[in-house]
Amino acid sequence: MFSVKQKRQIADEIQKILRNTNHPELSSGEIRFHLFVSGKEDWSYADIYNNGAVIDPDSNPWNESQDPTNR
Repeated sequence: MFSVKQKRQIADEIQKILRNTNHPELSSGEIRFHLFVSGKEDWSYADIYNNGAVIDPDSNPWNESQDPTNR
């Protein structure tokens, strides 16, 4: 559903939002999370994890081609 670049950008923003809560139970390092995004079709979805959890991301040619910054 999203390109690797878009997933990394989304993960960065989620990390910032979580960090800005200043919640005492959050790790002082990278915050681990998993976000599931449902698309408009049953087959359309994205799993987004914190960037530190994804060392070697798989890319999907279709998803990469949908990112306007990759054209």
